[in-house]
Amino acid sequence: MTNTTEHALPANSTAESREKEFGLTVMELRKLMELRSTDALIQINDHHGGVMNLCSKLRTNPVEGLSGNPADLEKRRQVFGHNLIPPKKPKTFLELVWEALQDVTLIILEIAAIISLVLSFYRPHGEENEQCGLPINSPEDEGEAEAGWIEGAAILFSVIIVVLVTAFNDWSKEKQFRGLQNRIEKEQKFSVIRNGHIIQLPVAEIVVGDIAQIKYGDLLPADGILIQGNDLKIDESSLTGESDHVKKSLERDPMLLSGTHVMEGSGRMVVTAVGVNSQTGIIFTLLGASEEEEEEKKKKGKKQGVPENRNKAKAQDGVALEIQPLNSQEGIDNEEKEKKVVKLPKKEKSVLQGKLTRLAVQIGKAGLIMSAVTVLILILYFVIDNFVIQRKPWLAECTPIYIQYFVKFFIIGITVLVVAVPEGLPLAVTISLAYSVKKMMKDNNLVRHLDACETMGNATAICSDKTGTLTMNRMTVVQAYIGNTHYRQVPSPDVLAPKVLDLLVNGISINSAYTSKILPPEKEGGLPRQVGNKTECSLLGFVIDLKQDYQAVRSEVPEEKFYKVYTFNSARKSMSTVIQKPGGGYRMYSKGASEIILRKCNRILDKNGEAVPFKSTDRDEVVHTVIEPMASEGLRTICLAYRDFNDVEPPWDHENEILTELTCIAVVGIEDPVRPEVPDAISKCRRAGITVRMVTGDNVNTARAIATKCGIISPGDDFLCLEGKEFNRLIRNEKGEVEQEKLDKIWPKLRVLARSSPTDKHTLVKGIIDSTVGEQRQVVAVTGDGTNDGPALKKADVGFAMGIAGTDVAKEASDIILTDDNFTSIVKAVMWGRNVYDSISKFLQFQLTVNVVAVIVAFTGACITQDSPLKAVQMLWVNLIMDTFASLALATEPPTDSLLKRRPYGRNKPLISRTMMKNILGHAVYQLTIIFFLVFAGEKFFDIDSGRNAPLHSPPSQHYTIVFNTFVLMQLFNEINSRKIHGERNVFGGIFRNLIFCSVVLGTFISQIIIVEFGGKPFSCTKLSLSQWFWCLFIGIGELLWGQVISTIPTQSLKFLKEAGHGTAKEEITRDAEGLDEIDHAEMELRRGQILWFRGLNRIQTQIDVINTFQTGANFKGVIKRPTMGQHLDVKHVPSSSHVTVPPVKSSPNTSVPDAVPSPTLGNQSGQSIP
Repeated sequence: MTNTTEHALPANSTAESREKEFGLTVMELRKLMELRSTDALIQINDHHGGVMNLCSKLRTNPVEGLSGNPADLEKRRQVFGHNLIPPKKPKTFLELVWEALQDVTLIILEIAAIISLVLSFYRPHGEENEQCGLPINSPEDEGEAEAGWIEGAAILFSVIIVVLVTAFNDWSKEKQFRGLQNRIEKEQKFSVIRNGHIIQLPVAEIVVGDIAQIKYGDLLPADGILIQGNDLKIDESSLTGESDHVKKSLERDPMLLSGTHVMEGSGRMVVTAVGVNSQTGIIFTLLGASEEEEEEKKKKGKKQGVPENRNKAKAQDGVALEIQPLNSQEGIDNEEKEKKVVKLPKKEKSVLQGKLTRLAVQIGKAGLIMSAVTVLILILYFVIDNFVIQRKPWLAECTPIYIQYFVKFFIIGITVLVVAVPEGLPLAVTISLAYSVKKMMKDNNLVRHLDACETMGNATAICSDKTGTLTMNRMTVVQAYIGNTHYRQVPSPDVLAPKVLDLLVNGISINSAYTSKILPPEKEGGLPRQVGNKTECSLLGFVIDLKQDYQAVRSEVPEEKFYKVYTFNSARKSMSTVIQKPGGGYRMYSKGASEIILRKCNRILDKNGEAVPFKSTDRDEVVHTVIEPMASEGLRTICLAYRDFNDVEPPWDHENEILTELTCIAVVGIEDPVRPEVPDAISKCRRAGITVRMVTGDNVNTARAIATKCGIISPGDDFLCLEGKEFNRLIRNEKGEVEQEKLDKIWPKLRVLARSSPTDKHTLVKGIIDSTVGEQRQVVAVTGDGTNDGPALKKADVGFAMGIAGTDVAKEASDIILTDDNFTSIVKAVMWGRNVYDSISKFLQFQLTVNVVAVIVAFTGACITQDSPLKAVQMLWVNLIMDTFASLALATEPPTDSLLKRRPYGRNKPLISRTMMKNILGHAVYQLTIIFFLVFAGEKFFDIDSGRNAPLHSPPSQHYTIVFNTFVLMQLFNEINSRKIHGERNVFGGIFRNLIFCSVVLGTFISQIIIVEFGGKPFSCTKLSLSQWFWCLFIGIGELLWGQVISTIPTQSLKFLKEAGHGTAKEEITRDAEGLDEIDHAEMELRRGQILWFRGLNRIQTQIDVINTFQTGANFKGVIKRPTMGQHLDVKHVPSSSHVTVPPVKSSPNTSVPDAVPSPTLGNQSGQSIP
């Protein structure tokens, strides 16, 4: 890629000479794009001679577009830049290593190991040894004593291994995240005209001079100037923070900016700035500059997996970085917050993460106490034994030796802590989520937010669209009502009066987006391809079935000849286009939902094409005899009408006066068949305890028919099918406010919501989420494809956007993109989500058994024998097995259909169920019995020397090697037991489907053999005989048999068992979450535990820096971008205003720029908005 600064300010002569080939330079275009409305119009008309002249300066044709010649495109990229905003540099492997080293327990271990190393080289003379309470070394012990440094070195080496593994995991996580980001970027295409043809082009390939087609729902990929527009309204809140939609027209304001959303209408624009030169690009460049300054401060904060990337994905909701708008939704949200501060229930973040952090903190605290007690007991025992009982004096020259003992005790204590603290938990979660996300891509789920994957496993309700999700979105006209006749099949053109046929063909061809068209099939004998709006395509298909050519009509009446267009939106539910008639006057063609358009008709065409009066009684008859029968067959009904204005020009802005007195041409019934796999998927949902509700804009009869075909409702069910109007009447009070109590009476039985607006969808989703009916809070997933679905998608626990039919706005608000728009993919997402939850539980069951056993063994062993039976390095190896390898093995179990045969766990279900607690304690009892038997009676059983009470640098004993080996083998076989957590007997079920599991178990076993046989002094191991190996293996396999014994005991009979790892209580949440938009359980748990308290200091330091920047820098150089939302927690002095408004780098005299907010408001939680 060419250097970005060169694009912005080309310095060298070649760039300048190239620029001269075009009539405009990059800087001129940048300055032009910074202007708004009248200023911009004056500049375009006075300096550039109007938009058409601007196009010729950029050497492009406003109708045909660019030629698409590669040399020309390359030249444009070199002069005006690529449409890319270069992503932030990823962290290098070394930086990740450095981050991994920040782990507190590891730092303590490193220090202890270094002290141990240093002291191991100090050795007093023989006679002093005796005085110091050490046995006098025999000559053969000399070599052993000199090997005293090995333990310290081995601990350091183990620490290095742990750090490298952690860093590698972070690195691969970062890489996966980048891959995901790129995938989202590649998904994004835009309609551009090249050589007279409309083509879909990846956003990155758009160049200055391209003519882009813009329509409702688009996210603009570059800056441009409007050439032709119909009823165009843009949401510019992502750049200005103003939530009102801005009308765009050639006469008032033709400036279109990248990163803004098209909320209504359509049009064409000429691209004038791309990439770093576009308005969003300029802001990103500023952010990049300030982020580097902040980088240093960030490093002191808490270690995060991929902070930068996750910021991008969370703060901007991760739409393609090429054109990511700045805090798009946050801008609007904050505006609204300022207008009215309402106490709304908070949207909670990853529940699993919260439960885990809570559990980890509890275990960590317990481990800390255990390790402190261990160290205390060891030191006290040593001191009392030596100086009180044996009454030895403390000699100065013996101090290093005593310190060596203390360091050894300290290392044992730290090792207990290391084993107790489950560092493997975050790793297991990451691996499990990353693995799931990767696999979910194959199942057509593109996950944009990792925690959505796990939340989906708890889903209790799915609110799904009908068109395209439950149905195939391949629409065809199958019935028609024309000239008082109801045709059950598409009529032949001969039976229609020429006048009717002419009006029908013109009405359909002209009054539809010119981007909708029918193309020949890709394969021989296939169905014709439908491009654009599917409903319009079905009508164009109807024109073709009538043996007419819509393209000829469009060539005769190009878009430039449209006089006025009322584009389709969810409020109108209709679309109208006005053209001038050749003989004078105007004609308006309309189409829309049949009951809405028919209500506005006062005439109808008869068989001969004459307009006859159409009274309300006639309308009721048509509804009764035509529309309702069509709808009950699951057809969508559309009415086509027209109106002539022959006299004076009417007031076009008074829409209600224009859209009346229409003449009905025809009513058509459009079929959209149900996807064949949907009924089965819905029955799976029902079995899994998930309620599916259909929310559609269609007529209630059509919706009911489709819902019955899908299996959402069955004949005779006591469920509700409501229309939007009726729904609102039932849930609102006299003032028109939604009442939760009224809503709670409706939603449990509601299955179909028809003729619903996006607001109804949002109200329903919010109502279900906020409802307190039932013992669990509902977890709601929502599908959406339209621009107005954004709020509902954001409000839902998991928002699914349609990858094919979805608008960019919907994709940006979503958590998961369905790349095939298919409902069955949602069911797969549920399966993966549940699998993540189960994988974590499996890992926990395994890890906690190891933790309990290792801690108790180290603790009691240390207290009774003054030495842990498991040495520091051995513990680190066990830690590596159970943390890294086990998380790999257990977190990558593939999902099975049995996951969908149980009800959702719910948000409050503890992570560790009573069955799991039974397994953990049961296996711990077995393992502890064996270990203690081996430690205290093993030497007699195997007839070998005892390893207890060995002096400081004594060689490894066979006795303790057997203890270590048995311990590891028991963990290995218990890992197989941990594959099942619901008390199943067959622990081997499907084991060969998981190759990672098999290879991890095998690899660990082989490594264990190598460690025991060749590990020697560093691992405190010595070789074992074959019979000893067989005994160790036999005891290990005993774990599997013991597992069967445990699963025989009914859990119900063990009333004393407690569950663990509960979610956060509601009261605690509300108390702690004051002022947060979103509750991050993990973050709150950390805050409550006061772990990494220095984050607060880091935050204050950043605040001071920000304030200084604002006070000193009159010329603003960088917008400070904050780390993830959860990190603003420590700052409390936030006034009500939650905006930091920052003036742009260059603003024209007329640009309104709010003053920079004074410094105290900087501790905000919101995004920043930039006018």
